[in-house]
Amino acid sequence: MSNHHVDKSMKLFQRACELIPGGTQLISRRPTRFACGVSPVYAERASGSRFWDVDGNEYIDWVSGIGAIILGYCDPVVDEAVRQQIAKGTMYSINHELEVELAEELVNTIPCAEMVRYAKGGGEACAMAVRIARGFTGRDKILFCGYHGWHDWYLAANLREDAGLDTHLFPGIDPTGVPKSLAGTAIPFPYGDLDALGTALDENRGEIAAVIMEPFRSDLPPDGYLAGVAELAADHNVTLIFDEVSTGFRPHASGAQGLVNVSPDLAVFAKSISNGYPMGAVVGRRDVMEAASRMFISSTYWSDTIGLRAALTTLREVRRRDVPKIVLDIGERLMTEITTVADEAGLPARCEGLSFHPHLTFEVEHPQQRSQLATLFIQEMAKRGCHGYTSFYLNASQSAIDIEQTVAAARDVFRIMSHGLERDNLEALLECQQHVESFRRLVR
Repeated sequence: MSNHHVDKSMKLFQRACELIPGGTQLISRRPTRFACGVSPVYAERASGSRFWDVDGNEYIDWVSGIGAIILGYCDPVVDEAVRQQIAKGTMYSINHELEVELAEELVNTIPCAEMVRYAKGGGEACAMAVRIARGFTGRDKILFCGYHGWHDWYLAANLREDAGLDTHLFPGIDPTGVPKSLAGTAIPFPYGDLDALGTALDENRGEIAAVIMEPFRSDLPPDGYLAGVAELAADHNVTLIFDEVSTGFRPHASGAQGLVNVSPDLAVFAKSISNGYPMGAVVGRRDVMEAASRMFISSTYWSDTIGLRAALTTLREVRRRDVPKIVLDIGERLMTEITTVADEAGLPARCEGLSFHPHLTFEVEHPQQRSQLATLFIQEMAKRGCHGYTSFYLNASQSAIDIEQTVAAARDVFRIMSHGLERDNLEALLECQQHVESFRRLVR
């Protein structure tokens, strides 16, 4: 810890800010999301559950590539399959059989899947699903609950006078570049409230093409909630879309819908579908998906064989290794031991939620203290070789040793935090500005 520094990372970021608007391609990788000036910004390499930054520091990674890594970095089975595919070619003038093989795998894996279209990321896959729903229903408006990307259909919510995304993501999202004619076409609704959804559907009766939502993230939905959403959507002849980009195949080998036993009309996957290789998919009911054949939805790289091979191999490995069981065991132990050392330190904090994506909750009254505690946790854990937020994205490569080292680090860090809270000097312990949450998640 005494030799920890991120000087090279910060110099690289200064160069990036001169060349790249916003400094990064992904908001969730901005240094302010972590402990800016203490947390790493640039990686050099990664393997299994760990990565090494450009300053030579080694970290246990509890972010797992923003959720994209489900088997572990540089998984030997997936990477070898990709290498063999590269040797045969990655792009052709005609189609490749992997398009069919992966589609068959997805149909056999995901309850709602009868047909499949591919993409390269979650945002564009959500945009594709929305387009399909609009084409199928002949309607324009979308009700949404969650984070669904950066495209015009979604950011149109902030063309409303009440800035509809302010409480869903973060305030101040400027819809510059989004056509004003889209105002009123994207309408948020609160998670867990069937009455609110029913009211939104009634107020826009006959105009709603789709309800798109994250089924859950870190906590299970209220009993009967998702079944109720499905029933409301069906009653109004509205397409129900599950955005399973973040949950992926961690909670269940068939996705979130396999865990909650509710099948949407369409579902969207990306991130962990291919263990870090660019790939995404929209799957769903045959009658809904067939609408895509009457639309112009097309891109050269959606069917490159690297993504197809990586996804096919990853899905098979998730099932063969029983990855949901692995992350369940890791998560339950991590939550128990993190909460125990918090109690030992006298810190009002708990590690809770679903085992594949648990989160640390600070039980203090003032928002400023919660933010300071979160920043101090990220800062001090980084100095001890643990990279993360106050939530944990698990993958199958994380080990008992990783948990032991993380809990040992947390034991030291929680003592510092507890003392700072008792003495009311948390701000003085910070070596960086308070971290900025990328999104205010509507779905926990």
